[in-house]
Amino acid sequence: MTHEIVRRYSQNPILTKRDIPYPVETVHNAAVVKHQGRYIMLFRSHLRTGRSIIGLARSYDGFRFVADPEPFLTPEPDGPFAEYEEFGVEDPRVTPLDGEYIITYSAYSRNGVRIALAKTKDFGQVEKVALITEADYRNVVIFPEKFGGIYARLDRPHSEIAPWSIWISYSPDLRFWGESQLIMKPVQYHWDEMKIGPGAPPIKTDRGWLSIYHGVFQTMDGSVYRLGVALHDLKNPAKIIGVGDSWILQPEDLWETTGYVHNVVFTCGAVPEPDGTVKIYWGGADTVMCVGEANISDLVQLCLEHGRPPK
Repeated sequence: MTHEIVRRYSQNPILTKRDIPYPVETVHNAAVVKHQGRYIMLFRSHLRTGRSIIGLARSYDGFRFVADPEPFLTPEPDGPFAEYEEFGVEDPRVTPLDGEYIITYSAYSRNGVRIALAKTKDFGQVEKVALITEADYRNVVIFPEKFGGIYARLDRPHSEIAPWSIWISYSPDLRFWGESQLIMKPVQYHWDEMKIGPGAPPIKTDRGWLSIYHGVFQTMDGSVYRLGVALHDLKNPAKIIGVGDSWILQPEDLWETTGYVHNVVFTCGAVPEPDGTVKIYWGGADTVMCVGEANISDLVQLCLEHGRPPK
């Protein structure tokens, strides 16, 4: 089942630097969400300085995207965000919540990498709200529902003490986060043994919250980034019901095995569809954007029937 669990779009890659109307060197690691019947993609791009900005592209079908004429999020020149965004903004995630869209992204600076949170209602105006972690944190994804009136998120501290593991934290207001717990670790000599991190914001299913995550394996030729799935309890997201024992996607196409960083598929966004499928979007080799489709039931089955413990 797992070999073809994700069906690649035949016309990948769907967005490259040649499609962007301003100078960029890459288009990758994009969040995608549906807004008023259109797909909105927030993509990361490297500039020739080596630093990153976040652009926006739109689509009616989820496959053919057209980029806006200007970037969507760029480092602040002054104010409270400026010191922590000076090296760039990267790897956005978007969650629809409370009638608006919550955006989390990595803010890089000489002080390390922190996660910033922004809000928008229409992807026209955007408000940067707060820096919600210290250094060094990455891959913050927020659940699209509250639990007992409390927001929940998954994240990945950059730590060798609990090697690059997935944690959960809670917040009453999206600004202040706590009650953190380590809930999932890499598995030794497995496809994700080096480090793991949340990918797309979790998707609600009748069996649990489906989380698509990335896992990294160290080889003699460098690291390989693949995608896997985990299933969280519907009422207590800190409880993981099962983790798919095998990956669902690995670098295979030329634009995934070769590029800015070779052998990488990395997701920041997935869109569940009414027909029971999910569109999964991934950056190929930190260079281009790709998409594929999977049956949500297949992903859930992988966690429940071909699973392993989370740690």
